[in-house]
Formats: sequence, C-alpha cells, structure tokens
Amino acid sequence: MAKKSSSNKYLKTKVRAIEVKKKPLAQLLKEMSQTGFQGRTLAEVVDVWEKMARDPKTTIILGYAGSLSTTGQWKIINWLIENRFIDVLVATGANLSEDIVEAMGRTYWKGKVNVDDYDLLKNDVNRYYDVYGSEIDYMDMTELIADFYLKFLKPDTAYSSRQLFYLFGQWLWKKGIKSIVATAAHHQVPVFCPAIVDSPYGDAGLIAKSQGFRLILDNMKDYTEFMSMGEKIKQTGVVYIGGGVPKDFIQLLAVTSNLMYPNREIPGRKPTVTRAARDKKYMEAYYSHKYAIQITTDAPQWGGLSGCTFEEATSWGKEDINADKVQCYCDATIALPIVTHALAEGVKTKRKAPNFSWIFKEDAKDAK
Repeated sequence: MAKKSSSNKYLKTKVRAIEVKKKPLAQLLKEMSQTGFQGRTLAEVVDVWEKMARDPKTTIILGYAGSLSTTGQWKIINWLIENRFIDVLVATGANLSEDIVEAMGRTYWKGKVNVDDYDLLKNDVNRYYDVYGSEIDYMDMTELIADFYLKFLKPDTAYSSRQLFYLFGQWLWKKGIKSIVATAAHHQVPVFCPAIVDSPYGDAGLIAKSQGFRLILDNMKDYTEFMSMGEKIKQTGVVYIGGGVPKDFIQLLAVTSNLMYPNREIPGRKPTVTRAARDKKYMEAYYSHKYAIQITTDAPQWGGLSGCTFEEATSWGKEDINADKVQCYCDATIALPIVTHALAEGVKTKRKAPNFSWIFKEDAKDAK
C-alpha cells in the first residue's frame, strides 16, 4: 500500500533507490540526485554546472589546485576550455607544468605507495603518491620553459603570470605541445597562477638567471589584471577543484575588485550587497558569485580555506546568499571524470563565451 504524503514540513521529498540497469552516465547522475550523502552532491555538481553553462550572463572561473595533472586529469581541463565550460582558469604552477611532460610525448607511470623512496631517488624517479615520474622528463620540461624565457621574453620586463602563460601557450601550440596553457592560449582563455614560482616556472627562472637573464614576475600586475575583469563581466560562477591559493584568489574577485575605484563600486555593475563598517568609514560594494561548486577532501573545522564552506564565505560577501551552490567531499580524480562526462552527455549546445580579447591585446609587444 502506498504511503500518503507527509504533513511534516521536513518530510517532503522522497529518497529514491537506484535500480541497476544499462543507462547513460548522465541518467545515473540524475538518479543519484535523489539519493543521499556525496552521491547526491556529486549529481548536484552537474546540475549547477549545467545551469552556469546555460546562463548567458555568467562568466565561469575554474580553480585547479594540487598536482592533479600527473594523475591523468589535464586533458579534462583542455576539454572544459575547448567546450567553454570555463572562461578563466586559475591554477597551481604544478598543474600548469607537469601536464607538459605528457604533452611533449613523455609519460607518467602507475606506482605504489608502499615503496622504498630512497631507491626511487637513486633511480631518478619522483613519486606523486601512487604515480611515478621520471626526473629526466621533469628536467627536460623545466629546461623547455627556460628555453622559452631565453628565446622569447624580454629581460628585466615585468610580466603577469597571465601574460607569461599566453605567450608561452602560443609558443607551445606552434610546437604541437598542446598542454593546458597552450590550449587556453589558442582559445583565448586567460590563465592566472598567483603562486607561480614554487613550480618549474620558478626553477626555469633560476636556470635563465644562471645565463644572465633576469625574469620579473609581477604579482601586483597579476592581481590588477584579474580584478579588472570585474568591470568587463556581468556575474560570476566559480568551480573549485581542490582549494588552496587558486580558490582564495578567485573568491576575492567578489569582494576586493571594488577597491580599484575611488567610490568603492565597479562602474556599470550593481552590487550584490553593500557593506559599511562602523561610522561608515569603510563603505564597500560586493559582487558575490551567483554560482559556486567545489570538489574537495578538506574539512572546514581545521580553518583552512580549502575546506571553508560556501555558507561561511557568505559572511564575507563572496557567495550570494541565494547562490546555486554545492560542495562535494570527494577525491577529484573520482569526481572530475564523472562530472565532465555527464556534462558531455547532457549539454549539447556549445555556449557563447565572453570575449577576453581586450586582456591579450598588449601582450605581443612584451615578446622579443
């Protein structure tokens, strides 16, 4: 006998058990949305991302943290760029360099966690948890970056990371090395790396310096370029794979881009919320993110930004109080392939991306 609907305000939407049969991945995710725990939130990630992609007013910004490119994820990022599921990329230096190894035709290897790491050291093998990489390949990739600095950049010239990646990406694309930065440059997707030097890009800078070339990476130029986007876009949706510096950098777009203007408001945009400190000394206008997604394994109670909830971020004005938002607590190497394949099945029309040609127009003059 079927149960009558409940009059209890908390008991309104039923959990529905999944039946096993052949079905498309997108259909499975829809069924998972009627279940519980992280299976449900994984399905909700797809739903929110689809909403962003179908919203013509939204600029989608992806934060890509950690060292995921070594685990076979980097071509997924290329697909997201090519199909305009993202418009701006903010990533770690590791993720924007270690993919170049495979794009050059080299490889990573399946390894083990329980291994003699000193023996790996003696055999020129680097370990990324359960993935092995050749130190020779790593250094060849680093030397490639140094070669680009020496041959293509001007010494003693201040570059933002966004400029560097655009010029480097164009150089790689012409060489047939279709890494993340090469794909982004080809499709005019801006790439930022606010913590760039603790990666092969910093190591390559040291190699170039040993040959008398002084590379200048200007963090403030990076920050200004990123915040300048606030005047060119209508609203934002954010996707965080992991957290870390990329997440913080992107979150700040909502609450600090207004500081570039004397009246603390972005020209031509209506603030989501206006905040005034005591005695109205510090009046600020915030432009909170309308959509927000995060896939993370970090927990909020340790105080790190990687685990910070979107509800906590709302207290800062970073997420709109009415934002479509979901945080899925799952390993990105599990979630990202599933989510992107569901997007490939579910979204058939390629969205029209925002035009960022204005940000690239002056770059050519800073190349040799």
